[in-house]
Amino acid sequence: MPNKYIVIVKIKNNPDGTAYCVKYRVTNLVKFTQFLDKKWIGWKWFNVYSNIGINKGKQLANFTKNKKPKSRLV
Repeated sequence: MPNKYIVIVKIKNNPDGTAYCVKYRVTNLVKFTQFLDKKWIGWKWFNVYSNIGINKGKQLANFTKNKKPKSRLV
């Protein structure tokens, strides 16, 4: 089964002021947030996009370091 979501995470600002972002494909948002807290301690926010079905590419949710997902699915 393919990963359910594509997530774009803002990690920090580059020296020129632009955003430094990374992209991941995930299924469980709670475990993904735990991963972010360990790998990218200073992450700022992430947007969640659908990766399957008729809504593929549609933004489903956004979260911040202080407003994390409470369930594994949106």
